[in-house]
Amino acid sequence: METKSVVSASGPVGVTLPPIVFGTSALGNLYQQVSDDVKHEIVSEWFKHVPGIVAADSAGKYGAGLALEAMGKALSSLCIPPERIVISNKLGWRRVALTTPEPTFEPGAWVGLAHDAVQDISYEGILRCYEQGCELLSPYRPRMVSVHDPDEYLASAADDRDRESRWDDICGAYRALAELRDRGDVDSIGVGSKDWEISKRLSAEVRLDWVMLATSLTIYTHPTELLDFVATLHQQGVALINSAVFHAGFLTGGDYFDYRRVTGECEGDQELIQWRRRFHDVCRQFNITPASACVAFGMSPPGVIATALNSSRPDRIAQNVALCTSKPDSAFWVAMKEASLIAADYPFLGVA
Repeated sequence: METKSVVSASGPVGVTLPPIVFGTSALGNLYQQVSDDVKHEIVSEWFKHVPGIVAADSAGKYGAGLALEAMGKALSSLCIPPERIVISNKLGWRRVALTTPEPTFEPGAWVGLAHDAVQDISYEGILRCYEQGCELLSPYRPRMVSVHDPDEYLASAADDRDRESRWDDICGAYRALAELRDRGDVDSIGVGSKDWEISKRLSAEVRLDWVMLATSLTIYTHPTELLDFVATLHQQGVALINSAVFHAGFLTGGDYFDYRRVTGECEGDQELIQWRRRFHDVCRQFNITPASACVAFGMSPPGVIATALNSSRPDRIAQNVALCTSKPDSAFWVAMKEASLIAADYPFLGVA
């Protein structure tokens, strides 16, 4: 599988990744408890289906560090050379002792945890998160780091003054990350955010090497303003990683759109259901799976070098790898435009 790279125009740092980045929330027991044997098998499947460098995206928030710990154990058991794995660790949540019957962070999301987690975003806090992440992954270390969901941290502000204080915390965290990069402890720094405008604001203040988009550049939604931002990042040599391109599975047939259940009881839900029905009709016409269409669209803008995909099932890994190299015929994209399912002026697909 060919790796793709973008070399930063503002410095010597470059980002090289395979087309797929493996998500690891399942290793942290998201919504269900996954056995150690299955976690080991998931990690093993990564290396069976991706020759050369494998990339994985994790976070201290995933199971209060359980995902990092489980990945480190599996990699060690498999005797994976450190140079074969690129680990991205999203920092900002730190493991602490569990003192209540259930973890206090994201109640109901994580199952079977022995620890709790607290948010710790600041210059000192992000270094604490980084060091703990290295301990949990040992003997492996993250080569890519970022602040986890800075948009959500800002959205939790009580008022404008608190929001500005939180922005200062984020900027302090990025000063720490830049120091880690400058002294060679990590290869690159980036940002992952569901609100791409926060990533845009950060990119104006911090020399980023990569940006991860989530639920924003998809076959369903691709606003011109975002495409302009993506083009600017590409011109600056900043790599793009796309994620959540299925909108939490709704576009491929699930019940949730961006983690909200679609019941069909409101006009907005009906519009979503109708869009998906017409989308699936076009996919059937061209014998294309909705999943491959979603991933191919998300990979189409110049500068997007990888897609992050998550699975709790080892037997899905090969399928996910294949999705990241599929290229539906141009006639499919023309039909999508004619059906008003993607923007008629979208410049990267369905163009004569």
